[in-house]
Amino acid sequence: MVSEKFTVELKAPDIEPYRESNIGVEFVTSFDSGNSGPHVMINAVTHGNEICGAIALDRLLKDGIRPINGKLTLAFVNHLAYSTFDPSAPSLSRFIDEDFNRVWVEDRLDGLEKTSELQRARELRPIFDEVDLLLDIHSMGTFSQPLMICNGLLKEREFVTKVNFPAHIMCGSGHVVGKRLIEYTPFNDTQNSKVGLLVECGQHWASDTGVVALDTALHFLRACKVVDPNFINDRLSPEAKEPGTAAMWDVTHGITASTDNFQFCEPFVGMEIIEKKGTKIAQDGDKDIMTPYDDCLLMMPNHSPGAGVRKLRLCQRS
Repeated sequence: MVSEKFTVELKAPDIEPYRESNIGVEFVTSFDSGNSGPHVMINAVTHGNEICGAIALDRLLKDGIRPINGKLTLAFVNHLAYSTFDPSAPSLSRFIDEDFNRVWVEDRLDGLEKTSELQRARELRPIFDEVDLLLDIHSMGTFSQPLMICNGLLKEREFVTKVNFPAHIMCGSGHVVGKRLIEYTPFNDTQNSKVGLLVECGQHWASDTGVVALDTALHFLRACKVVDPNFINDRLSPEAKEPGTAAMWDVTHGITASTDNFQFCEPFVGMEIIEKKGTKIAQDGDKDIMTPYDDCLLMMPNHSPGAGVRKLRLCQRS
């Protein structure tokens, strides 16, 4: 099992100055250019312990970002969970009652159930219903290379190719419980052009993760064509100014632990490519977990114990 002891190298910014909203929803700020164009949105702190997105949005807001086309909305999503972030126990602030990124099912959103995350989702839902292009900024529990996630619809593949950052694009889910925001019906509809993307910027509290969050937001905005290119170019890190062509992968399998005795064969961190089909990568009780094809990429291994935990996604090059 991989140790969960990490150094918190990032400093969580104070987002209290952004509580007062100009559209009536706390911690959401929206700017309208007055010109035609898409409604573009960037989310931070969907999970309260994933602070890199807050760093990126804080920087953009302090630098006076404004759209030149369409509308731009910036949101600190689960601000209540974020307000509990403590660098001495950084894993404990992921959510208040439940994972905000699993509640995007109409039956729950329209129902009478009350949790902190559902109530916040209901506040934000009318905004998401209007958004054309969404970037949801996240981070990971291991030192995996950064990756962009979409559902794999044609409209998403076409748009994310224009974003072309970070270097890996992962298409598909592998989820077992609930729906992520990018799977919310308006974004997952083949009859419209709405696109929701989710970026995993690196290990939660590593210094590079904050850099990747801002770089990804800037490349996203460039693809949306709503912000002055000079604003973007002036803020990209040197390594992100001229990225190579991102590699696209399809998520083919989601591996969930059937027993409490799930063990990886190696301390995988993610993005390892296993060359040969039939290579054992884990043991789940009495069952061997094998790669189903050659050149199988291991995406986001989860070393948390317990039956029912999603442990891994397996990916094949598109």
